[in-house]
Amino acid sequence: MQSTHAPISAIPTNIVTGFLGVGKTSAIKHLLSQKPEGERWAILVNEFGEIGIDGNLLSGQKQDSVFIREVPGGCMCCASGLPMQIALNQLLSEAKPHRLLIEPTGLGHPLEVLQLLSNDYYQKLLNLEQVVTLVDARNLEDHRYTEHATFVQQIAISDVVIGNKQDLYDAHHKDSLTHYLNKQGFDNKKLYFCEHGQLDPQWLVGQTHAHTKPPCHHHHHEANPARDINAAPIPQSGFLSAENEGEGFVSAGWRFSPDKVFDRQKLRQLILHIEAERIKAVFITTQGIFGYNKTSDGVTEVELDECMESRIEIIAQKQDSQWQSRLLSCLS
Repeated sequence: MQSTHAPISAIPTNIVTGFLGVGKTSAIKHLLSQKPEGERWAILVNEFGEIGIDGNLLSGQKQDSVFIREVPGGCMCCASGLPMQIALNQLLSEAKPHRLLIEPTGLGHPLEVLQLLSNDYYQKLLNLEQVVTLVDARNLEDHRYTEHATFVQQIAISDVVIGNKQDLYDAHHKDSLTHYLNKQGFDNKKLYFCEHGQLDPQWLVGQTHAHTKPPCHHHHHEANPARDINAAPIPQSGFLSAENEGEGFVSAGWRFSPDKVFDRQKLRQLILHIEAERIKAVFITTQGIFGYNKTSDGVTEVELDECMESRIEIIAQKQDSQWQSRLLSCLS
């Protein structure tokens, strides 16, 4: 067991990856609910959008001995991994965890995260265990997924593939995923199925066999380690916004000052009707604090214990100039 006074070494570490909307955050929340009592776990979350949401969704339902850091603004491997290294080093120093989970954005490049974690410095601190990739087998019928370089890479570096959302599958979807993985040379890897992100913690255990030397690829995120829009003061208008673009998607995000209170019913209707690949949000409403998560399967709403301010991040294939005015119209 890792003592808070002992030097950090050989921390069991898992990368939990998967494309947009596959259920990574739900899976991590489920794993946290299975955390052995007395252990400290650390979560490093990366988001494509500039406004960090996952940290709020994970920490809004209080968990003892869980430490969370975010790296918003695209792919945390950018700029030679500097944003990731800063956040990771701070997280390890603060938490001295018994397990570390790293969740790259669904549009990020987990190979480069794996390469960074495999360097000489982190080899002394971390013990890289199973790389877990969540897949929604229904998406194998959509070439936007199967031909997307990030999706292909997520499969290639995985030790374990989890067919999530199996409760929504048709009869052939499990076979389709098995066949697809066999075509990708998946012989020595493990395949499991679950629903609602209910991963078995034992699926995390065991040394990774992921290769860290496939050809490096170039991408379009422009990380600026000095920029931290999530810590910037909110102007007198009561909100600020930020955008990002890359990998065929755009993101738009907003932070609202805590005195901005939203009408819960109007907000839910708006989130239901926005056309987007993915929406994540936490809002202070007239009826309490709520977290929202929208995928192609619908919207989930969960009551949270706390949040410092309202935030929303929308990821879509094209920008809509009406998003901001429609959000402001939901203010109470």
